[in-house]
Amino acid sequence: MSNAKTVKVTLVKSLIGRLESHKACARGLGLKKIRQTVEVLDTPENRGMINKISYLLKFEG
Repeated sequence: MSNAKTVKVTLVKSLIGRLESHKACARGLGLKKIRQTVEVLDTPENRGMINKISYLLKFEG
């Protein structure tokens, strides 16, 4: 597992007033609060969630 690639994702905008599916993507990535940063595995599923809510996020990796 240590060789698995990861992506750092930070929530930079509020989830208030967003579509439920976008809120669900943020929760799926483990993001709950603004400026919270998490590392997620670089999988197609996670990339899809990041792509869907990219306007709310800052990510690197």
